Amino acid sequence: MAGPSELEDSRPRGILYPARLPTFDRLPAPDPVAQLVRWFWIPEWQIQPGRTSRQHLISFPASNLVVEPGAAGLAGPTTRSSYRDLTGTGWGVGALLQPAAVPHLLGDPTAWRDTYATVDLPVLHRLVSDAMTGPGDRHGRAVEAFAGWLAGEIPPPDREALQANEMAAVIDSDPTVRTVEDAAARLNISVRSLQRLARRYVGLTPLAMIRRRRLQEAAERLRKDPDTNLADVAADLGYSDHAHLANEFRAVLGLTLSGYRRDTTPD
Repeated sequence: MAGPSELEDSRPRGILYPARLPTFDRLPAPDPVAQLVRWFWIPEWQIQPGRTSRQHLISFPASNLVVEPGAAGLAGPTTRSSYRDLTGTGWGVGALLQPAAVPHLLGDPTAWRDTYATVDLPVLHRLVSDAMTGPGDRHGRAVEAFAGWLAGEIPPPDREALQANEMAAVIDSDPTVRTVEDAAARLNISVRSLQRLARRYVGLTPLAMIRRRRLQEAAERLRKDPDTNLADVAADLGYSDHAHLANEFRAVLGLTLSGYRRDTTPD
């Protein structure tokens, strides 16, 4: 399962239907791995026999390393919305990776677009599983174990890797960054250099990263304020008009703005 969100928000921005979310915890990355992981996320669920909980996601433009009871897995960057059906009882401990960590774990992230695959990381799996099935503060101990493993496996990031982290932070957090040129100017680099950083460390284009943030923000606005004017949302997020936002929302998420607002409005 992938798709965590902002630390200050108790409901993840990347989850399209947060009211359907099972128990979800999100913990900050310990200082030794803060340049490698944006945050850790831990869902747990108990679904009644014969029932399924479908989790719809519009993931952050990033990759995740995830440990679950049966295996560890890597999820590459996504180009569209996705979902996962939860059944039975389970848990996951995921690390939303900073760009600096991506080449060490995925190699070329463009080869991992829209891909999730199990990976042979027995030590990581054992450490995190022992923490999640033991007594006490299971989540805190799982993050500590996960972080310790990462710190031992991935060398400290170099200057370029740190610049890639800054790129991701600027694009994700600054609503005034609406074009690739805006992002390049904020980082004081050329558009070509920005595109190279994004390809090597994220696996998506800078424009795709900007669009993802705007779609997440649009979905969040509709959930939090269902009476908001759609044209105002489009204008606030830098779309040329309501139709532009509606077309992009439908193309990436497979949903209409009005339908999504209706489905997320409490009865």
